[in-house]
Amino acid sequence: MSLLKPFSKTPEINGANILLVENEEQFQQCLAETIVLQNMNVNVNVRLARSLPLPMENEKSRPRIDLVVFIINLTSEASFKSAETSLKYLDPGYFLGKVCFVVTKARSAVPPERLIAVRKLAASLHCPLLYAEDQTTEGVTTTAHRLLAILRVTAGLIPMATSLYLSTLTCYTLPSDTDQLNFD
Repeated sequence: MSLLKPFSKTPEINGANILLVENEEQFQQCLAETIVLQNMNVNVNVRLARSLPLPMENEKSRPRIDLVVFIINLTSEASFKSAETSLKYLDPGYFLGKVCFVVTKARSAVPPERLIAVRKLAASLHCPLLYAEDQTTEGVTTTAHRLLAILRVTAGLIPMATSLYLSTLTCYTLPSDTDQLNFD
């Protein structure tokens, strides 16, 4: 088991690679198909994984991964735990703007502690946290567009923009207790 490293391979010319990690694979396949169908004038490869680490067998032929997206289903505790344990198999270089969290089923009746735990995780790693509507094609398309916008920057396809700069603009931060209003 080795760490997935962001800078161990050379980037593809006019290409980008995204890794979608989801334990339950409910939203992952639909999102992958939507991402591939978007016309970006670039070759976008989508890789799918249930969890990390990735198998060692294809490590030599595996392309450089430009963006790692952890999809967390809020109705499943296993989904959150899988994402949390997979994080230790990423090289710290990925946390310089090349990791993103996507949350699904946020409108369902979920324990508030689970949503707070996901928010704290994203804030502690300074990663973007996106909420996705996975029940409609419009929601999946919107999520795909948002991820492609991030992928363009992380793959180096936008001149004068870096993933580190993007992460400072899009990272999730928790408000301090004094900033929160008391609605009780």
